[in-house]
Order: sequence, then structure tokens, then C-alpha cells
Amino acid sequence: MKREQAVVEALVALSDSLVDDFDVVDFLHSLCTHSVGLFDVGAAGVMLVGVDGTLKVLAASSEEVELLELFQIQANQGPCLEAHRTGTPVLVHSSETLLSRWPQFGHRVSSHFESIYAFPMRLRGDSLGALNLYGRSPASFDEGDVPLGQALADVATVSLLQQRALKSATALSEQLQFALNSRIAIEQAKGKYAERHGVDVSTAFEVLRRYSQEHSTKLADVAVAFVNGTIDIAAER
Repeated sequence: MKREQAVVEALVALSDSLVDDFDVVDFLHSLCTHSVGLFDVGAAGVMLVGVDGTLKVLAASSEEVELLELFQIQANQGPCLEAHRTGTPVLVHSSETLLSRWPQFGHRVSSHFESIYAFPMRLRGDSLGALNLYGRSPASFDEGDVPLGQALADVATVSLLQQRALKSATALSEQLQFALNSRIAIEQAKGKYAERHGVDVSTAFEVLRRYSQEHSTKLADVAVAFVNGTIDIAAER
């Protein structure tokens, strides 16, 4: 697929939020998946502000990035937090820069990734969080990639704010809190499927997500049902 076509498909998918069964969990994971597919990065994560006003990890394309995002919040330092606070992209092209600007976080992340690009998810006075892209090599982003990275974050922000306009701020906050709570069930389901079928947790997540899409069922509901044993998801061949 040509990159231009992939860009169009990503933007269309991320702007299609005016549906009755809008699923925040699946939407944010789609944002991560499209981001990794469009850029020369190894992984992506999304932090959003929770109902208590603090940043939470709502989606990640890999287990290692989920842990790094959580550590960044705990350490209260890093490019993703800075992008959220300042409302401007934070572009870190080398592990040396990571270590010099954010020593704790830089030390933790440099053994996994060598560049990070954080894009604020903000519209006017509304700041929802940040989209964070992790590169396994230095300078993974070209200058021409920066506007597109911010465009993905902006489209996702508008889609989430559309939901808030349709369902009220309280409803969106409840959805985001549900997404955060759903992560627990999803993590349990990933671990159960991975252990049962001898695959890694990333593969397990993709199987669960594909099952939810094929059966038009929310990912969190699939996870809960699988953990409880009310549905069975066979190993993929």
C-alpha cells in the first residue's frame, strides 16, 4: 500500500467517531497501530487525562512501551509529559538527549529506544494528553513527518471531543475511566490466551482485538468473557 493511501485510511478511520457503539479502547489502540504503520518507529503509546486530572496510560502498541509510559508518569518527567504540559511537539532524536534532559526516564528508556516523538492531543483550551512514538534508531523522524504526526494526534483529539459534545463531558470522562478499568481485564485476557496457546502477549492482544471486531463486540467485553470462561477463543493457525 502506498503511504499516501495509508495516510488517508488512517485519517478516515480516526475521524469516524460519530457512531453509537464508539469504543474508546479500540479507538486508542487504532491510533497506536496506525502511527506505527505510518512512521519509522517501533512502538506508540497514548496518555490521556483521567477523571482525577492526572495522566493515565490508555493504550500502547507493546508491553515494553506500556511499562515505559507508566514509568514516565511515576517519575514525573519525559517528553510525553512535556508535550502535554506545553501543548507543543517534543522531538528527541537521540538517547543522549533523553539522558541529558530527563535522566531517570532516559536511563530507563535508552536500552529499548533511541528516539521519542511526543505530540500533544490538544484543541484550543482542551488538553486531553499526548500521542507518543518510540523509535528504535536515532532520528527516526524526518522533518516532513512532524506535521503528519501532529495531524494524527489532532484528528484523534477532535474525535474524542466530538464524543464529549455528543454525550457531555461527564459521559466522555466516564468512557475514559472505563477504558482505564478495561485495561485490567484486557491484560488478564492477554496473559491467559498467551499462556494457553504459547504465544507472546502482543500476539494474544491482536487475536483478542480481531475477535472483538469480527463479532462486533467491545474489546473489554470480549476480555471479561474470555477470562470468565463464557467464550472460548481458539488458537490461530
